[in-house]
Amino acid sequence: MIRKVAYIALLFLIASCGSSKSTTVAHVERRVTVPRNVAEVPNSKEDISISNSTEMADARSEASFNFADRIINTAMEYSGVRYKYGGTSKEGLDCSGLMLISFGEHNYNLPRSSSLMAEEGKKVRLNDVAKGDLLFFCTGRRNRKINHVGLVVTKEGDEIKFIHSSTSRGVIVSSLREGYWNSAFVKATRVL
Repeated sequence: MIRKVAYIALLFLIASCGSSKSTTVAHVERRVTVPRNVAEVPNSKEDISISNSTEMADARSEASFNFADRIINTAMEYSGVRYKYGGTSKEGLDCSGLMLISFGEHNYNLPRSSSLMAEEGKKVRLNDVAKGDLLFFCTGRRNRKINHVGLVVTKEGDEIKFIHSSTSRGVIVSSLREGYWNSAFVKATRVL
């Protein structure tokens, strides 16, 4: 009996980030300090008033990168927080909870589970990944369903670093070059 309970608990830990279980999250107001080097982002596309369409595309691109910096800064505030299945606070976070909080602080709503997040945005080739993009992984051995998500924080050459909440180490920055994450990688999407 004890073995069965331990086996079931182990299965929950392995598949925990892919949960689509509904959770109720109490809204707690937090103040976020953003470094001064992050420029103000316009509140809407209409706030950008540039006549040339090429310049407009460049301005929106720049605004997306600044917005990505803000989201990354928020996610980095949780570095070292322990993993907690269904967690959405400094008491503990799972991978999709980290994304939910990081994007939510900036009024960008994402679905609660990593598999549903993977359906949002536009698919991006790995060579074209930029900071602020989401990386999706399948860490299960039997089920080939997306069950883990990370946020790209930097891309230097061919190395992509992302922040995520791992079951063993909590909220950390990892590299896609690491064998485990490289083999579990499924796709990247751009939601910004």
